[in-house]
Amino acid sequence: MPAFRITPAVADAFPDTLIALVTATGLRGREPWPHTTAALEDLEQQLADGTWQPADETDPRIEAWHTAYRSFGTNPRRIRPSVDALGRRLAKKGSLPRINPPVDSYNAVSVRHGLPAGAFDLNHVTGDVDIRYADGTESFTPLGEPDTVETPKPGEIIYADEVGVLTRHWNHRDAHRTRVTEDSTHVAFVLETLHATRDGDLLKLAADELQSLLAPHATQTAVHHLSPAQPQTAT
Repeated sequence: MPAFRITPAVADAFPDTLIALVTATGLRGREPWPHTTAALEDLEQQLADGTWQPADETDPRIEAWHTAYRSFGTNPRRIRPSVDALGRRLAKKGSLPRINPPVDSYNAVSVRHGLPAGAFDLNHVTGDVDIRYADGTESFTPLGEPDTVETPKPGEIIYADEVGVLTRHWNHRDAHRTRVTEDSTHVAFVLETLHATRDGDLLKLAADELQSLLAPHATQTAVHHLSPAQPQTAT
């Protein structure tokens, strides 16, 4: 099973980073997930009622990611952090996409708490996963575009295994190779903050919430945390 690591250079540049890694084995994505369905519908109803709005780029949680993106040369208004793009889509359309239960679960938790989330099918991950700066030689095939190959720019923060890039621009978009489908059985879900001193408790709450959505449909779940003080964990 792969280890996930924050490299020293990234830890030094973002010393207040905290990442929750929620792992699930024996996942059953083809059965009904009523709690996930209810979580999505509850968010959409709150939006319709005007009692809740997704975080936008004026929110400190999103603003921090915009600042981080600019630090490694990415325009965050053109290439948005995943939670920013998801919240904008929800605010505009009034609904969240329905992909499959595991993906719908992390989308609901992400947008509710204003924290970026992603997921990797560990059966398609090769070797360990490093959160590191790109060197310009890596390849990335974006989710939903299996015939597209991109090359991250040197200095861009990526998740990468031994084969290639799992997500570009830290958390903009996941790779097609490790996408989570209804048939994925061993998955690592990721939730992130750059300001643990402010939002660490929120991130831990979100991770627990995600685990509670996954647990009825998995053989086993667990939550791990990565930080500059604890930069590696095995799944």
